[in-house]
Amino acid sequence: MTTKLRPANFNIRTTELRDLVRRSREVVLLAAVTGALTGLFVRFFEYIVAEVAFERVLHGPLWFAAIAPGLGLVGSALLLRTIGNGASPATSDEYLRAFHDPEYPLRPRAFMGRIAASITTLGMGGAMGLEGPSLYGGSAIGAFIQRRLPAAFKGADYRTLLVAGAAAGVAAIFKAPATGAIFALEVPYRDQMARRMLLPALVASACGYTVFVAFSSVRPIFLFPPDRASTFQYRDLAGAVLIGVGCALGARAFSKLVRMAKAFTLRPILVRLVAASAVLTGLFVVTRILTGESLTLGPGFEVFGWLLEPRSVWLLIAIFFIRCLATATMLAGGGVGGMFIPLVVGGALVGRAVGEVVNPLDPTLYVLLGIAAFLGAGYRVPLAAVMFVAETTGQPGFIVPALFAAVAAELVMGEQSITTFQRAPSSAT
Repeated sequence: MTTKLRPANFNIRTTELRDLVRRSREVVLLAAVTGALTGLFVRFFEYIVAEVAFERVLHGPLWFAAIAPGLGLVGSALLLRTIGNGASPATSDEYLRAFHDPEYPLRPRAFMGRIAASITTLGMGGAMGLEGPSLYGGSAIGAFIQRRLPAAFKGADYRTLLVAGAAAGVAAIFKAPATGAIFALEVPYRDQMARRMLLPALVASACGYTVFVAFSSVRPIFLFPPDRASTFQYRDLAGAVLIGVGCALGARAFSKLVRMAKAFTLRPILVRLVAASAVLTGLFVVTRILTGESLTLGPGFEVFGWLLEPRSVWLLIAIFFIRCLATATMLAGGGVGGMFIPLVVGGALVGRAVGEVVNPLDPTLYVLLGIAAFLGAGYRVPLAAVMFVAETTGQPGFIVPALFAAVAAELVMGEQSITTFQRAPSSAT
C-alpha cells in the first residue's frame, strides 16, 4: 500500500542521491591519492633542488656562485626546448590557465621539461621559489588522474583534482596544509574563492603534508628565537596600516617589473641569456660588497637570518630592490620557479624597514606583517597570506594587526596583480 502512495519521482531522487554520495566518496578518495602522490613528488623535488644542488652552490667558491644563476638559465632554456618541446617557463600561470579553460591541456612532455628546467634554475641559485613548480606539479598530477578516470567523475567539475593537486603541492613545500588549500582556492580569482572545491582541496592538502613530513620533518620553515615572539600594542595597528600601504605600493611596482620581465622573454634567446646572466652576476657582486653575504642566491630564506640582526633602513631598502631585480631578471632570462617566496622576502624587508622607524624594539612583528601584506597584495590572496604566516612561524600574536595590514594593502593594490591570469569576481563561474 505504501509503495502505491509513494510519489513516482521518489525512487528517482533516491537513486540520484545515492549516486551523488558515491561520487563524493570517490572524489574524496581520489583527492587523497592525488595529495599523497603530490607529497612524494614535492619531497623528491625539494631534496634534489635544496639539499643536493643548491647547497653546493651556496657553500662553494664565490666565483662559481656569481655565475651559477646564469648557467642555470642556460640549462633551463636547453631543457625547455628539448625535453619540453619548446614549453614556456610558466608554472603557477599554467595552473591558472588550466583552471579557467577546460580545453587547456597540461601536457606530459611540457610537464617533464618544466620540472627539469626548474631543478636547473633553482638548484643553481635562481632567486625564485620552489612553490611554483610544486603547485604546477601537483595540479598536473591531479589533472592526469582525472582525465584517466572519467567514469568516477561523471558530472563532477573538471577542475576538482587540478585544484586538489595544486593545494597539496603548496601544502607540502611549505608544511602548511591550510595555506595550501586556501591558496589554491583563492588565487584563481581576485577578491573571491573557488569554494566548490573546498573539500577535495582540504583532503589533498592534509595528505600531501602528511606524506611530505613523513620523509622530512614537521619543523616550520621559519624559526624565530623564543625571545622574539611577536606581540602588539595599539600603536602597532597604525604601523600595520603603514606597512599595508607600503607593501601594496611595492607590490604594484614589482608587478609592473614582472610584466616587463615577461615581455623581455620574447627577445632572441641569446640576447636575454647574456643580458640576464650579466645582470645577475653584477647583483651578486653588489650584494656581497654591501652585506658580505650571498643574499641574491636562492629563494631568499637566508635573508631572514640576516634580518635578525640590527640593520639600517637604507640597507634594507637596497636589499629589497636588489632582490626584486634579481627575481625579475631570472624571469626575464626564462628561469622556471615561483613568485610566492620572492613576495614573502620582499614583504619581510619592507616590514623590517617600517619597523625600524615605528617600533625598532619589536622587529619580528613588523617582519610578519610585511610578509602578510606584500604576499596578499601581490597575489591578491589576503586569507592565504595571513594563514601562511600563522602556520609557518607559529606566531599567533600578529593576526590582529595583520588584518589591518592586509586590508590596507588590498585597498591600495587596486586591480593590479602579479599574474595576468587571475579573473575578476564578475567572471567567476
